[in-house]
Amino acid sequence: MDFYKIFELLMKQMNSMREMDFDALYPYVSRICEFLRVAKITSTRYANPRLEALNRGDVLIAYDSGKPCVEAINKRMITEMMSIVSCRVYIEAGAEPWTDEEVGRINLLVDTTAVYVSRSRVQQAAERYAFFDDDGYHNLRFYIKNLQKMGQSGKLNGKAALNFNLKHFSLVNQQIGRQGGSFVMFRFFKGIEELLGDKGLVCRMGGDNFVAVCSKEMLPPLLDYLSGRAIVYDEVSGDRIMVSASVGVYEIPENFRFNDSGDILDKIIAAVTVAKTSGKSDVVYFSKEMGERKERMSRMQRLFPDALRNEEFQVFYQPKIDIVTGELIGAEALCRWFHDDKLISPNDFIPLLEQGIDICRLDFYMLDHVCRDIRRWLDEGRKVVRVSVNLSRKHMLDVDLLEHILEIVDRNNVPHSLIEMELTETTTDVEFKDLKRVVSGLQRAGISTSVDDFGMGYSSLNLIKEVPWNVLKIDKSFLPVEDDDESSTRSVMFRYVVAMAKELGLECIAEGVETPQQVKVLMDNHCDLAQGYFFDKPLPMREFEKRLDVHHYEMSAETNS
Repeated sequence: MDFYKIFELLMKQMNSMREMDFDALYPYVSRICEFLRVAKITSTRYANPRLEALNRGDVLIAYDSGKPCVEAINKRMITEMMSIVSCRVYIEAGAEPWTDEEVGRINLLVDTTAVYVSRSRVQQAAERYAFFDDDGYHNLRFYIKNLQKMGQSGKLNGKAALNFNLKHFSLVNQQIGRQGGSFVMFRFFKGIEELLGDKGLVCRMGGDNFVAVCSKEMLPPLLDYLSGRAIVYDEVSGDRIMVSASVGVYEIPENFRFNDSGDILDKIIAAVTVAKTSGKSDVVYFSKEMGERKERMSRMQRLFPDALRNEEFQVFYQPKIDIVTGELIGAEALCRWFHDDKLISPNDFIPLLEQGIDICRLDFYMLDHVCRDIRRWLDEGRKVVRVSVNLSRKHMLDVDLLEHILEIVDRNNVPHSLIEMELTETTTDVEFKDLKRVVSGLQRAGISTSVDDFGMGYSSLNLIKEVPWNVLKIDKSFLPVEDDDESSTRSVMFRYVVAMAKELGLECIAEGVETPQQVKVLMDNHCDLAQGYFFDKPLPMREFEKRLDVHHYEMSAETNS
């Protein structure tokens, strides 16, 4: 059979196919290649030039005789759909060069391949849009499709599902650039694909967040991989960077009844959230208790709007004391939620509200209620102290935050000097810039600001150098405890933080003070202001009013010695 007869059969086969199927074309392509003395041919399609530069494309048609060969033709074409097709043709090493007639027929094969690819591109693009993201990763839709397929056939039972988030990947992008970061992420992803093989799949949910499902036997090696891998990002120098992940795992039981993909996704998302926020372990397994906690959180989310409207949130005040004079010099406003006469712990609802903007609504509610109390105390002739109100980091992106705060304070006709806004340290450079803008604006308005949990966040020394604070609150983790002597790390750090704050002209207050020994440590280091259970727990408003009326705490001889 001559070349044109085989080529005619290839064209008929291409025209009869509704989907791109190289296996159906291979017999004809291989015969043509043998006829034309082609040792190897590849045709690769790239969705765009960026993926071509990264060599991330789909091999569409290939033939390889297995003989040693050299590249003879390299043809690059742009299809009507603006994808790129790269065809490479190889001749056997040491063979006679192709004749002009053979080269013409080879080019005909290559051009026909490009036409076939272009024609099939619409369907492939639809599939890629559905199941791949713009960077070439299988997406969440593909993951859900496979979960449903396996779940309906019972093949999910006994497997493990995972949700993992790459740790500190923004720092990777800062260190090696965004393009380098993308390259590292894809290599890390490909390493997982190679590890799992046909025993699992991995997809990207978006950004640096991924999901996977695998056999139980593959779970230990996969978790080992996710615990940290050095990924080469520069082939020339061999420079590497460490990539690791926080992981949520759900081990699917053998008797699992699949309803929909949400049965799996809800569990692994809940588990990875704990892994990212608990600080205890990078791998968290979903448990029954976690499911119950998630249900409680969902219930609280539903209750929050009505609770805010019905004023179920109450302001409790924790006194701040001058330990030298015993004078009540201030208070921190803390939120307590009473629903159906039962107290809901702040540890249960504050982290939940901080996942969205509800925490901002609660902060403004608290500020408004504090201002109402202060206005009433002034009208009643009480000796009022400055009250600090917490602001979540979520406010930092609000360009009108200063106006919102001043509107609440001024609407209640409260002197600015009686309000202190308490902000926690930030964790990123972007947040730091917003924090500096907000604190500077409050300073100009005459409202005091304090940095909470000092020493726990982003560039702490730069924080107090660049931002005009009034008050520095030392986190209780810095406060020496019973076993610490004067030379312990904690004692030394506490001593120098206090000295630095005073040298900078900042008020310095220690929080979490619980024992007479700690009060003595504060006195020895000239930290005169304190807050903690040694003096008072957070008090309901009426109880705090009694403290305002007395305005003084008795300091024991033990702490003054």
